Amino acid sequence: MSWVWRFETEDGGAAAPSGSSLSDSSLSESFPTQSDAETWLGENWRELLAAGVQQVVLQEAGHKVYGPMSLRPVD
Repeated sequence: MSWVWRFETEDGGAAAPSGSSLSDSSLSESFPTQSDAETWLGENWRELLAAGVQQVVLQEAGHKVYGPMSLRPVD
């Protein structure tokens, strides 16, 4: 199975991170486990938010696992 993040704008449209120091390959990376995917997001969410991603959806083999989950900190 492969686990991937879908990056979205606030209204649920597809977001393409721009101005990010994350490489294109890491943005399209698939992960072997849910834990690996969640660890990657935990390490990179600030960078994604700064690059224009507002929320993410975790998918496994093309099926939604959970989300959308906002990347903005709770006030």
